[in-house]
Amino acid sequence: MLTTQGADVVREYYFNDHGAQIDRFANSLIAAAKGEPTPQDGYAGSYITNIAEQVLQKAPDALSLPDAELRETFRAIGVDLMFDHIKQSLHEFGTDFDVYTHEDSMHTGGRVENAIARLRETGNIYEKDGATWLRTSAFGDDKDRVVIKSDGKPAYIAGDLAYYLDKRQRGFDLCIYMLGADHHGYIARLKAAAAAFGDDPATVEVLIGQMVNLVRDGQPVRMSKRAGTVLTLDDLVEAIGVDAARYSLIRSSVDTAIDIDLALWSSASNENPAYYVQYAHARLSALARNAAELALIPDTNHLELLNHDKEGTLLRTLGEFPRVLETAASLREPHRVCRYLEDLAGDYHRFYDSCRVLPQGDEQPTDLHTARLALCQATRQVIANGLAIIGVTAPERM
Repeated sequence: MLTTQGADVVREYYFNDHGAQIDRFANSLIAAAKGEPTPQDGYAGSYITNIAEQVLQKAPDALSLPDAELRETFRAIGVDLMFDHIKQSLHEFGTDFDVYTHEDSMHTGGRVENAIARLRETGNIYEKDGATWLRTSAFGDDKDRVVIKSDGKPAYIAGDLAYYLDKRQRGFDLCIYMLGADHHGYIARLKAAAAAFGDDPATVEVLIGQMVNLVRDGQPVRMSKRAGTVLTLDDLVEAIGVDAARYSLIRSSVDTAIDIDLALWSSASNENPAYYVQYAHARLSALARNAAELALIPDTNHLELLNHDKEGTLLRTLGEFPRVLETAASLREPHRVCRYLEDLAGDYHRFYDSCRVLPQGDEQPTDLHTARLALCQATRQVIANGLAIIGVTAPERM
């Protein structure tokens, strides 16, 4: 969406593979491999069992190792397997990133130390109670943040600081973070960090996604990492397909919780927004094939003949496409593209029901036929472009 407005965009995925959560992940894998209950603060689910089995396939003697080596083996192999699975799932979902950054890499090669040194130069690092603090409260955060804890271990924000500096050193003038629903506190924190480095906090934007709720047979599908009823992106794609999954997630504003009715989104009906838009494209494609069989060519030289009210409505909606893209990009609201496509598809269906495009029987083609065909050609192109922007296919047949 941003590239349609001329932006040079690099898409990055930040992989959280450092700290306490990875320790809990490794302990959960070990418990699964031993057939033991999930640790109280661990993760459960079939994906944990599957990864544990794969670790044992790669390291058959892992369970006989001393505790420290055991944990490191399951941590290292488990993280690699999880990362590969995430990349594969995203690829099958139609989402590929230009750069994959491991959080763990921020804690090697002196990156955290370098970031702290830069912040000392700006006067925004200080020591208190044996810990190293960042003066974020001076830049809009609700309190200062510990960067290095009193035990000498880096706090979570330390990696964030190193990663921010890494991106700035690569020349990016705008960093857009897409974070999960439990990260509201990071908005002020990340902006304050940018300001502490001497940058304009407006160069950091933070979008907070909301929870996705799945509904099956009118009942919510419960999800809990601890209870082992995790529903993954793979599960969603298997249930409703890639196109419907992408469309259902993009269609709502990023700050709105999403309810996905599995029956609705897997249905071939006009109630399914993805199907509704795709069907319009398929219908337009069939029309183009039929016109080709009649040797009828779209002609824009007689558009003044398009004076039916449904033609006028369709023309006006087509003309709004550039403005919709500009607004969606500037506000970081891709759902506007989905809603526009639904409006356009509706206008086309109503036009098609009211205005005959192709001659019938022995009727001779007229300038009105070719003008309407040009209108249909433009509509088909805009729908295809819009679907491509949100990563949804534009089928020729349905």
